[in-house]
Amino acid sequence: MFRDAAIIAGKDLRLEARSRVVISQVAPFALLVLVLFAFALDPDSGALSRAASGLFWVAVLFSGVLAIQRSVAVEGADGNRDALRLTGLDPGGIFVGKAVAVALELLVLEVVLGAGVAILYNATEDGVNSPSSVGLLICAALLATAGIAAASSIYGAIAAGLRVRETLLPLLLLPVLAPVLIGATRAFEAALDGKAGEGWPWVAWLALFAIIYAAVGLATFGSLLEES
Repeated sequence: MFRDAAIIAGKDLRLEARSRVVISQVAPFALLVLVLFAFALDPDSGALSRAASGLFWVAVLFSGVLAIQRSVAVEGADGNRDALRLTGLDPGGIFVGKAVAVALELLVLEVVLGAGVAILYNATEDGVNSPSSVGLLICAALLATAGIAAASSIYGAIAAGLRVRETLLPLLLLPVLAPVLIGATRAFEAALDGKAGEGWPWVAWLALFAIIYAAVGLATFGSLLEES
């Protein structure tokens, strides 16, 4: 399974490296969302710095939808999905490979967005300088990204066979990712405020979400691939 996952992840990442859609389109879109939030909220009132964590993860979720739509579109072109079914690759490996590729793309976007939030929203606080807060930020980001990637891969496969997948996928996916938005936002807020102890329960929440969707994907992706 892990060999097949490496094959699929390598394929998706090579396609992204050649097309550069994430860097040339998704990342500018995400940064534009941050800029629009900056215009919508009054920076002098401190609203931007207080809402920085939530706005960051909203931008990440929007970017994740675009990334998974790109992945679904690539598989649907020229009968690629039928060819993928005929390769004999393990369905669990296909799921893991696609989730890993999406997760790596999202991590790149999160680094870019993190810099944008620090510059535009002045969201740096003294609490982030502590090792516990830095560890909280890293763990929350990794687990939230894993959960987003796993859920996105599942719902991408569900929407793949539908004619209106471009509009239906966000409607299916964004409500499901609401727990990730809540948990990651609360964990980031605790880290930025220097209260790391209050953020670790939310990290456990994110880990539970990621484990559940990883297990569901491993168990059902073969059937979803056949139905799509």
